[in-house]
Amino acid sequence: MTRQIIETPRAPQAIGTYSQAVRVGDTVYVSGQIPLDPATGQLVTDDIEAEIRRVFDNLAAIVEAAGGSFAQVAKLTVFLTDLAHFGKVNEIMATYFQRPYPARAAVGVAQLPKGARVEMECILALG
Repeated sequence: MTRQIIETPRAPQAIGTYSQAVRVGDTVYVSGQIPLDPATGQLVTDDIEAEIRRVFDNLAAIVEAAGGSFAQVAKLTVFLTDLAHFGKVNEIMATYFQRPYPARAAVGVAQLPKGARVEMECILALG
């Protein structure tokens, strides 16, 4: 099975040895996104709601570049440095996703790249 690399300038460029997303067959694996503004390369900070929305916007840009939509997200993983923000993730997620919602995991972590407070990755099922 062939791999297709998915890239878009509408999301932050990879800051390491990875791709924004990789498509294998009808499955797209989207790398973790932190609240980096793709236009400036700067981390959105000081407002957890804005940070969460920036992450969802980054994911959406990559999902769309892969030819999909959030309706096709099968699994979403959320990483938070403070699980007290999980309620805000739920609230904002409901503005990006509709029922039936994807499977999801939320993980509390000590640190994230660049000092971010939230990171998300997803798996997209096309076809």
